[in-house]
Amino acid sequence: MTEKLQKVMARVGLGSRRAMEKWISEGRVSINGKVSKLGDRIGENETLRVDGRIVRFEAEAETLRRVIIYNKPEGQVCTRTDPEGRPTVFDRLPKLQGERWVAVGRLDINTQGLLLFTTDGELANQLMHPSSQVEREYAVRVRGEVSKEALDNLRSGVMLEDGEARFDDIVDSGGEGYNHWYHVLIGEGRKREVRRLWESQDIQVSRLIRVRYGSAVLPRGMQTGKCVELSKEEIDALARLCGVGLKKRTGLYGRAKMRADRTNEKATKQRGGYLRRPRDK
Repeated sequence: MTEKLQKVMARVGLGSRRAMEKWISEGRVSINGKVSKLGDRIGENETLRVDGRIVRFEAEAETLRRVIIYNKPEGQVCTRTDPEGRPTVFDRLPKLQGERWVAVGRLDINTQGLLLFTTDGELANQLMHPSSQVEREYAVRVRGEVSKEALDNLRSGVMLEDGEARFDDIVDSGGEGYNHWYHVLIGEGRKREVRRLWESQDIQVSRLIRVRYGSAVLPRGMQTGKCVELSKEEIDALARLCGVGLKKRTGLYGRAKMRADRTNEKATKQRGGYLRRPRDK
């Protein structure tokens, strides 16, 4: 059995298929010592190198698809290493042998909440791809009063520097005094898009928390800096959302699942949703 070279590279977390095709075209990739070209396929017993370094991979049917929810605190950056020495979201993740965690999207340094990580690069890329239109839900605390006109603008669409953007839905979640909470839905993940939408109406965001990504919901009571492993059923639901095929080897079982549960048992005491639940697609 062989697979498309760019698909294997994306699955192990090197990048999107399009980016991998570019690497292949640039001559950075080789199979068994021979420089590869677009259209090449690779089998599990062959040697893959990128920029001269061996890349370990397994046949797709043999790889284990895992997904975790990480509750990112403010102050962490979404990179593997930071030249300024700031803490990164990867510092606190469970250790892997022969694999690596791939982040599903990013959150800026001042935003907290749900981040998904998976061992399946293809799943990650499809969950992030604009064509998948996977819903993200955020709890937003803003300062001051928000007019009906501003809310109407945010629902109908406003022009940002990188194109038109809008919230698919806005729910008033209450609040007292100068601060007020809203829950907003958005179907894409442009850089700082939620903050920039509110700022377009001269409204300042004082706190921003991502509480849902597709069908994955941040558990209530989960401490920041903690993570929780998703079940096979929860992972399969995410795969269906973005059109990725299901796999038999999905989620942890047996002793591995018990060890993961012990590691994360203090992360949350209740698996529950926020004010809104995922809508049926």
